Amino acid sequence: MNIEDNSKVLIVGGGSWATALAKVLSQNSNMLLWWMRNEDSIRHLKKFSHNPKYLQSAEFDMSKIEISSDLEKLINAADIIIIAIPAAFIHDTLKDISENSFRDKLVFSAVKGMIPEYNSIPARYFHKFHNIPYEQIGIICGPCHAEEIAMERLSYLTVACPEQKKAALMSSLLSCRYIKTSVSDDLFGTEFSAILKNVYALACGISAGLGYGDNFQAVLISNSIREIEKFIDAAHPIHRDTKTSAYLGDLLVTSYSKFSRNRTFGFMIGKGYSVKTAQMEMNMIAEGYYAVKSLKKLIEEFDVEMPILNCVYRILYENRPAKSEIKTLTEKLD
Repeated sequence: MNIEDNSKVLIVGGGSWATALAKVLSQNSNMLLWWMRNEDSIRHLKKFSHNPKYLQSAEFDMSKIEISSDLEKLINAADIIIIAIPAAFIHDTLKDISENSFRDKLVFSAVKGMIPEYNSIPARYFHKFHNIPYEQIGIICGPCHAEEIAMERLSYLTVACPEQKKAALMSSLLSCRYIKTSVSDDLFGTEFSAILKNVYALACGISAGLGYGDNFQAVLISNSIREIEKFIDAAHPIHRDTKTSAYLGDLLVTSYSKFSRNRTFGFMIGKGYSVKTAQMEMNMIAEGYYAVKSLKKLIEEFDVEMPILNCVYRILYENRPAKSEIKTLTEKLD
């Protein structure tokens, strides 16, 4: 496998995070490949140079972008593939792609959710079902919101891959005036943490919707990072510092930010919206809603005590009253 700085990069996805990454990568390269499912969005981008549905302020030089709905064709043409679609749609999107199409490709996940069909993080899914070696799999994680990248506000990304040279390559492709990057070899820990923080952002939103204030939020988040640490230590026991940006920083921005769809979704639940009504109102995917169901099964397998995650699960999947569940949770925090 020979991946060089002039490699062809493919973005798979048409949402806000895919659009933000496309903005950076198209500015940093001579040619970007971009897959979208929606033909209307593709036509709009080709004509008006911006995504009609997400981050409309981000403008693109379409002479540097090859955009298509033919996924297998683009995968075959790419050297590096960045998957940036909601986890719930990954299996349906990739299931018909030939296994040979991924041979000798470097695949990075920009997904912050679980593959629901298999209760699997994206890295394990890519390895098991598409036969991609772990050393050719990486993750791009925060703390970072797509909206702030579109506005070119200073942001930080962590790129993790078991092979540091490949993480460093992606890091260099993403670095620019308003994005600073760091690298890690903790593929599983960063990916699980990126998924878990969405569940805790839901908890923060629910409690805020119920009227709990900043003091409680601080306690909730400090307990949340400890739950994350316990889980990822059980899932992949290596030395790591969860106080760094890829873990604690990502949790903080997702739990506090006005751009956090998971916090927004949780806030609506706390205000009394049903799950279905909140989903319809947002018209966007809150990864934490789907992830908590898969994570619930995993924490039982790993035998890890996680009262905050269990509380969110009971509210969302057992229809327990948010008010009484959060009140009970307050007695378990310190």
